[in-house]
Amino acid sequence: MRIVLDAMGSDTNPAPEVEAAVEYARQYGDGLYLVGDEPRLRELLAGRTAGIEIVHAPDVFEMSDHISPGSLRKMQNSMGVGMDLIKEGKADAFVSAGNTGGQMAIALARLGRLRGVKRPALTVFFPVKGGRCAVLDIGANAECKPEYLVQFALLGSVYAEKVLGVKNPRVGLLSNGEEAGKGNELVKATYPLLESSGLNFVGNVEGKELFGGEADVVVTDGFTGNVLMKSAEAVAKLITDRLREEITSSFVTKIGGLLARPAFRSLRKDLDPAEVGAAPMLGVNGLVFVAHGRSDSRALLSALRLARHSVEVSLLNSLAQAIESGLATLPQGEQ
Repeated sequence: MRIVLDAMGSDTNPAPEVEAAVEYARQYGDGLYLVGDEPRLRELLAGRTAGIEIVHAPDVFEMSDHISPGSLRKMQNSMGVGMDLIKEGKADAFVSAGNTGGQMAIALARLGRLRGVKRPALTVFFPVKGGRCAVLDIGANAECKPEYLVQFALLGSVYAEKVLGVKNPRVGLLSNGEEAGKGNELVKATYPLLESSGLNFVGNVEGKELFGGEADVVVTDGFTGNVLMKSAEAVAKLITDRLREEITSSFVTKIGGLLARPAFRSLRKDLDPAEVGAAPMLGVNGLVFVAHGRSDSRALLSALRLARHSVEVSLLNSLAQAIESGLATLPQGEQ
């Protein structure tokens, strides 16, 4: 197994990427490609290259770069070079904390979509009651058609089944009400398509059902999903920060905090995005994982673990087979 890690992606690159690569190689012994500025990487590695192969990329797709034909022709950036390793069959998965729009554009240009996929979707696991829920799209497609959401549901179901081990995942459609008639025009048009899709559709879900663990997969458009994800992250941070403040506010609460420390540690772990590390770009003809730009070495190591597990369970083949078998029943809109 070979995973590719873009060494020039995070906001503080390449130090977090180097530390994550070293720890990953130490833990698993698998081959790892580290793509980026070779002189800088060799200096930071300081001889710790066991299991790590450096691939030089002279350019970087910066967070501030705009996606344009000119920028996409700049394919000697670390993302383009890394995805070429996937395309050439030299590697099995790609991880980067770089520009999300750049990753999407480069992935589509270099790897293309799985046959029959209309739009790739970014997917993330939300912590919910009793486990985790796959939510998609969380930012790849701001504007969606109903048939896109149906394919998101299929892709998310395969992801939940293969990675979370959930059999026949329950699929929910994010809305402002549980009733079938609730929601905007997109939600109303998508509902009957999901009902007839053959998936385990449980209907509309509001935020309380999502976080209550009443669905294993929740689908929405990328604009709504991105707002939901960022709001959830902000609320989780607010809760943990306020708990820390209150626990340290007096002697009595400090004693109580010490006694409850294992519970607080478990809660913090559940709410920490670094525990998952990355969001897969489902629907691309290759395993591409998008990490947050603020990722530290721990988050990137989690992303590498997720990529590794996805390779182990043959996620890409399962997605391709599901789309192929679903083409006859899923609604066919414009490609």
